[in-house]
Formats: sequence, structure tokens, C-alpha cells
Amino acid sequence: MSVGVLLVDDHALFRQGVRTILETSPDLSVVGEAANGKQAVELYPELRPDVVLMDIRMPVMSGLEAIRQLRALDPKAKILILTVSEEDEDLFEAIRAGANGYLLKNVDPDELISSIRKVARGEAVIPGLLAARIMAEFHKESSQDNAVEPLTGRELEVLGYLSTGASNREIAKQLFISEHTVRNHIQNILGKLHLTNRVQAAAYAIRQGIRPPEDGHSPSGENSRGATR
Repeated sequence: MSVGVLLVDDHALFRQGVRTILETSPDLSVVGEAANGKQAVELYPELRPDVVLMDIRMPVMSGLEAIRQLRALDPKAKILILTVSEEDEDLFEAIRAGANGYLLKNVDPDELISSIRKVARGEAVIPGLLAARIMAEFHKESSQDNAVEPLTGRELEVLGYLSTGASNREIAKQLFISEHTVRNHIQNILGKLHLTNRVQAAAYAIRQGIRPPEDGHSPSGENSRGATR
């Protein structure tokens, strides 16, 4: 499957460098470029990229506002942040706005290519150190709201697969359940943990050390267990 990428960055030289990197991979193609968030929002309906690779700090319209507007245009839009910003506020707001992943610009080219493929498949991309920072923030917010509800065994199994960035289809295959059932479990997980998207759920699982079952499937997974370990 070919993955079309929309590059969004205010530095033309940087966009050219990223384009050169991506075009070394036969399954990736750059379908367009934008110099700011406003241009990205305008181009999106025409280009319909599989992944929007976007900076945060840009003139005219920031990447954060662009994420919100793209989500309004297309709730299924797949957006991967690529930025120099390590500021917690940018990181947290990008995830809240609906980014599917967050990478720093010092990322290895191979990891960048791999991350774009993952986001195109519907997986979450977030490095471990950033995941820890995200979950520290969302734990703090959760403690100020309602207590976290315990997850069932099956929900813990699904959450474990989310920590690996697995797609709904892959989770369904591993647990011998339908994709519809996986979606329902994910919605229950987000509600119980007071999270808003699967990126936050993946970060939570990484933070808590929740991993997939070692045997790939546990038939007794419907028994209730706690949400943390």
C-alpha cells in the first residue's frame, strides 16, 4: 500500500530534506507541501493524504490549531507531529487536540519512516520518554477528577496491545474477536481511565508496564482485574 504524506513545515529547506528521506522508501510518497497550518487545512480536502506530517510552531496558523481544524474536517485524519519542541505544553496539547503521534526532529530517518507507516495503519506513535511525561500529566488530571475505574481482564489485554501500537485489526486477530468488539473495548478503556484517544491509552499502558499476553491470547481474559499493576 502506498502512503501519501502531506508535509507541513514553515522551513522549505527542512521540507526538502524530509521529502528526500521519504522518497527513499518505495511505499511512501509526498503528495503535497504546506508552509503553515492554514495551508495544510486548505490542501487537505483536495489531496486527502494518508498522513499529515506537521510541525507545531509555524506562522499564520500553528500546528495545534491545524490539528483541531483537520479533526473537524475529517475525524479520521491521521496526524503525526514532527517538531523541535520538547515543551510539555506543546506535547500535551497536541495529544489533546487529536495527534496520532509526536516525534522530535532529531529522530532517526528509519524511525521516521517506520512511524509514518504505523500512523497510516492507525497505530499510535509516541517515544517512551514522552509517554511517561504525558501520563504524568494525565494522571494528575485524573486524580483531580474521578477515580480510575478498574479494567476487565479483556480490557487489560486490549490495552496491552495498544502499548505496542497495534491496530484494531491486529488486536482482533490476536484475541480472536471482531474489530467491532475491539472498538467497544477501547471506548470502555478510554472512559474508565478518563482518556480521550488511543495515543493517551498507549502512553498509559507504557507507563504502567501493561503489555500483551505472553501467549498472545488468554481465554480467561474476561475476569475483572485492576487497571494498574
